[in-house]
Amino acid sequence: MNVCGLGPSLNKGERVPYLFEYTEEARAHLRGLTAAQRSLVLDTLQDQLTHQPTEPTRNRKPMFANRLLADWELRIRNLRVFYNVYEEPEQVVSIRAIGTKKGNKLFILGEEMQL
Repeated sequence: MNVCGLGPSLNKGERVPYLFEYTEEARAHLRGLTAAQRSLVLDTLQDQLTHQPTEPTRNRKPMFANRLLADWELRIRNLRVFYNVYEEPEQVVSIRAIGTKKGNKLFILGEEMQL
C-alpha cells in the first residue's frame, strides 16, 4: 500500500495530521475517474480527512447499514469515497473504494455495487 500525507505537526497544540493510504483497488478506482474527478477527490480528501476524519458532517457519515466496503463514507458531489480510520500505530485514513452515485445506485469502475 502506498502511504502519503503530511508529517507530524511542529506547532504546539496542533493535531498531527492523518496519513493517507490507498488500497490497490482504490488506486484502480482513482485511475478510472476523469482527471477532473480525480483532482476533486484528492483535493477534498486532503481538505476533509486530514484532521478529524471520524467527525460526522453533512458529507461525511459512518456506514451503519452496510460495512462491507468501509466504516465511513465521504460524499463529494456525485462521487463517494469509502474509508476506514486507524489510530495505531499511526493515524491513518485507509481509502478502500471510490465510486460514482447515479440516482440511488453506486457504480465502481462502471459496475453497480450493492449497498
